[in-house]
Amino acid sequence: MDRASWKLFLLSCLVVVGTSAQNLGQTQFICTSVPKDTDLCAATMQNSGPAEDLKITVMQLRETVLQQKETIMNQKETIRELTSKLSRCESQSLPAAGPGGRRPGAKNTMGDVSRGTTDTLAQLGQTLQTLKQRLENLEQYSRGNGTVQANSLKDLLQNKIDDMEKQVLSRVNTIEESRPAPRNDTEQRNRVESTLTSLHHRITDLEKGKDTRPTDKFQLNFPLRTNYMYAKAKRSLPEMFSFSVCLWIKSNASPGVGTPFSYAVLGQANELVLIESGNSPMEILINDKVAKLPFVINDGKWHHLCITWTTRDGMWEAFQDGVMRGSGENLAPYHPIKPEGVLVLGQEQDMLGGGFDATQAYVGELANLNIWNRKLSVAEIYNLATCNSRAPAGNVFSWIESNIEIFGGATKWTFEPCRSLN
Repeated sequence: MDRASWKLFLLSCLVVVGTSAQNLGQTQFICTSVPKDTDLCAATMQNSGPAEDLKITVMQLRETVLQQKETIMNQKETIRELTSKLSRCESQSLPAAGPGGRRPGAKNTMGDVSRGTTDTLAQLGQTLQTLKQRLENLEQYSRGNGTVQANSLKDLLQNKIDDMEKQVLSRVNTIEESRPAPRNDTEQRNRVESTLTSLHHRITDLEKGKDTRPTDKFQLNFPLRTNYMYAKAKRSLPEMFSFSVCLWIKSNASPGVGTPFSYAVLGQANELVLIESGNSPMEILINDKVAKLPFVINDGKWHHLCITWTTRDGMWEAFQDGVMRGSGENLAPYHPIKPEGVLVLGQEQDMLGGGFDATQAYVGELANLNIWNRKLSVAEIYNLATCNSRAPAGNVFSWIESNIEIFGGATKWTFEPCRSLN
């Protein structure tokens, strides 16, 4: 540098702004030389050397700072928007009740925008109260006029209750899936479900014949040959060294009426079976051993059947309508009937509790199936066939509705033995 030409060495200080928050507020001093009489600002602006580069750097840094400020502003705006949405969600979790019990502007998930959840459930509750009153009237009517006339009304009411229950549960589930249920709606749903439960219990009482008929005055109807229509005893049979089994039966199925009942145990599906298959006569099976029975029953009329058996020598007797029609021996001698099995009505079991074959299914009606663990006398069997009041009830299995479960569409009707044998 020419000292004669340059009289003054000045320091030019430029503030450089850093690109991160850690550099904010810090400065850096950069020194350069200019002629003595030169305007410092002009010299700095006109210098095409390092000063010009510094100028460009400063401008770039300033632009970067402005961009960062804009980014921060956008982020703050996003935070405010999210905070606002969160506040709205929190306010919706505990909605203020508007007209009709709905939050203002909310969509009614029950399909009726003009009526809120509380109103709809309240209306369903009133409907159920009406049904309840009709049920009470039905009970009074059935007591005064018998169950035959009341059956159609009872069935109609049961269908209406079932439909209403499905509607209530479906709509309440929809509400719960769409939003948390307010306490009032939950209480209303509990009341509706309680009413439905009460109605079902009272319908069940009617079906059992409460205050109208004895619980043994019923019959089972198996109208079709299927592998799914049957009834089942709720309890097993005990071990038996002798037995008597009696029942009322009505069928005109051909060929063969099928299997009125079958008792299976673990490892033996044919422990005790009554069956008429194809053109063969009716048979009794004990532990897979067979005896042919001299019954003629497929005439579409009611018949009373009784079979007795003892394990000693395998002695058996067969009675139709109170009269002995045949007897024999060597039917599974000295083999006791095993306990802990499954008693099925209307199907033949190929495995414990199942394995049904439609070709062996019973077609017709049956009633008053009773089983004793002893051999009944001729007089007792005659009393059963003639509906004598002194006739005994089964001490192993008795014909009571609470002892039987029905599956697959088998139906149950009122039955009075000996009232009509046609």
